[in-house]
Amino acid sequence: MRYLPLTPVDRADMLAAIGASSVDDFYTDVPAAARLTQPVAGLPSHQGELAVERHLGKLAKKNRTASEGPFFVGCGAYKHHIPASVDHIIQRSEFLTSYTPYQPEIAQGTLQTLFEFQTQVAALTAMDVANASMYDGSTACAEAAVMACRVTRRTRVILSGGLHPHYADTTRTLCEAAGITVVQQYPEIDGEARLVEALSDEVACVIAQSPNVFGTVTDLSAVADAAHARGALLVSVFTEAVSLGMVAPPGEMGADIAVGEGQSIGVPLGFGGPYVGLFACRSKLVRQMPGRLCGETLDADGRRGFVLTLSTREQHIRRDKATSNICTNSGLCALAFTAHMTLLGDKGLTRLARLNHEAACDLADALGKVKGVKVLTPRYFNEFAFRTSKPADQVLAALEEEGVLGGVRASRLFPKAKFDDVIVAAATECTTTADIEAYASALWEVLR
Repeated sequence: MRYLPLTPVDRADMLAAIGASSVDDFYTDVPAAARLTQPVAGLPSHQGELAVERHLGKLAKKNRTASEGPFFVGCGAYKHHIPASVDHIIQRSEFLTSYTPYQPEIAQGTLQTLFEFQTQVAALTAMDVANASMYDGSTACAEAAVMACRVTRRTRVILSGGLHPHYADTTRTLCEAAGITVVQQYPEIDGEARLVEALSDEVACVIAQSPNVFGTVTDLSAVADAAHARGALLVSVFTEAVSLGMVAPPGEMGADIAVGEGQSIGVPLGFGGPYVGLFACRSKLVRQMPGRLCGETLDADGRRGFVLTLSTREQHIRRDKATSNICTNSGLCALAFTAHMTLLGDKGLTRLARLNHEAACDLADALGKVKGVKVLTPRYFNEFAFRTSKPADQVLAALEEEGVLGGVRASRLFPKAKFDDVIVAAATECTTTADIEAYASALWEVLR
């Protein structure tokens, strides 16, 4: 059966068992003004399954996928080509049906894939050790801030103005609950280096992003040195994992913790998720690292085996001793990441990164020739900000009418900053010459 509905008698018995008079008792904390007193107007009380499927199908057709025309949207979620073999691998039953290995010795295949994932993330970020993934990049960033405070025994976190605002909001939410003070610098297109000015002996960590939300690539080595001189940690954030195939990884710049989003490798846009958070750190900090960690060992017969180790999650140890309340890892997305990364290899990733950068350079050159456009990002990988002679929301709306999704207006990300005429656009290996020509041509018409 697809559905197992409860009878009125079943519901009454359940309510009696927990001491509730009705289902409404569960919502006493919701303000009365926020509760519905009658069914939603215009919504039928019930329909047959076929009718519902037809209606939802019509709604779905209103969506436009990233493959249905020129697409230049980025800002933390990127359109990349995923080989068909990745989808084939993750749909194999031994992978698709494997989940939380609470008896790890039984799920050796699952643990091995997680171990391989950790190895790839550590190599990608040039860090010593990585965990078996987090929910997404923003939660990984928040967990890194809390971890830094545990390590340093300080309660002040500084965020760069170029940190993705979604990451900043998530970090602020978690830190507020933990009694940690979070200070964010004013958003700047090229301001990561200014973190040095915000350092003091009370700061637990500075969180910088490269490439940042405006696409600017920054060498964070000086920030790392300044942070360490003050006894603070550097948390290096990235939202575009493919960039690590070309730019200096966090470990080479002196980062203590590296976090970011792995969606770019193996995971589709999916209208917003699910994604996979990457988290890596120095070996000396490993016991404070949140989430799962899979280790390699030998069994009683001397054969290679895998186990969950250093389990610091609240599900595994006493709640007051846990370093994280992350209840699971994005196992299937991590597997897709691992499969795609394995197919790419080191040379493949470098070539993919180069294709991304070349596409962005071609896009910047083409848009820079349009009257009324000024490229603002000084050093970029596959994403950059540019200013237009008209409000960004009007420009993007006009471009959409021409079939071009031109990017993200910066004022949407930073509504209190003066970015009303700034657009952030991304190009990847999926961006064709025809796409760029269509964008430039449409922009000419919009701005003239």
